Amino acid sequence: MTAPILQITDLTKSVPGGRVLFEGLDLRLAAGEFVAIMGESGVGKSTLLNLIAGLDQADQGAISIDGADLAGLDDDRRTLLRRDRVGFVFQAFHVLPHLTLGQNVALPLALQGQRGDRALERAEQMLAAVGLAGRANDYPRQLSGGEMQRVAIARALIHQPGLVLADEPTGNLDPETANRVLEVFARQIRGSGASAVLVTHSEVAAAAADRILILGRNGLVERAA
Repeated sequence: MTAPILQITDLTKSVPGGRVLFEGLDLRLAAGEFVAIMGESGVGKSTLLNLIAGLDQADQGAISIDGADLAGLDDDRRTLLRRDRVGFVFQAFHVLPHLTLGQNVALPLALQGQRGDRALERAEQMLAAVGLAGRANDYPRQLSGGEMQRVAIARALIHQPGLVLADEPTGNLDPETANRVLEVFARQIRGSGASAVLVTHSEVAAAAADRILILGRNGLVERAA
C-alpha cells in the first residue's frame, strides 16, 4: 500500500475550560486524494486544520505529513515542512495589498530562496492557469473577491506542495462566483497531483471532493455517497 501523504491517529483536542472538541480522530489521506470535512459550527474544523499544519498542538494522538511526525519536529522544522510541503487557501484570501499579483503568487518561492525573474515567470504561469493571464503587474485593489481567491489558489500551489489545506475558501463569495472558484480549485488540485483537505459548510463545495467526512465529538465519519 502506498504511504499516505497525511496520517492522523487517535487525535484528541480540547479547548480552554476542558471541553473536548473531538477525540479518537483518525484520518488517512492518500497521495492525490481530495477530501471535504463538514460539521456543525464549533466542532473544531478549523482547529483540525491548524493541528494538521502544526500551528496548534493536540492533547494526544499523532499527525504525520509525508512520513514526518509533527510531534518529533521542533518549531523550525515544522516551519520548513509547512513552507515546502503544504499550501494554504483561506476564506479571507490573505492576499497582500502592497504586492502585485505576481509578487503575491511568487511569495512561497521567495520564502524558499527563489527570487527574481524565474519566480515571477512561474507566478505568471500559475496566474494564467487560474484564469488571470496578463494580470501579474496588477494589484489586489483591482480585483473582485473571486479573482482574489484565484490568486490565493495560485499562491497555494506554486511551490508544488504535496498537501493543500483550504478553510472555507468560498465562504466570502456569492454562489455564482463560489462555483467558478471551486471549479478552478478542484481542477488545479487534480492537475497538480496534490492531496487536499477542504473544510466547508457548503454542500456544493464538498461535492467537488472525492469523499466527504463529517466531524463530530467522536472524530470523523465518512458520509455515504
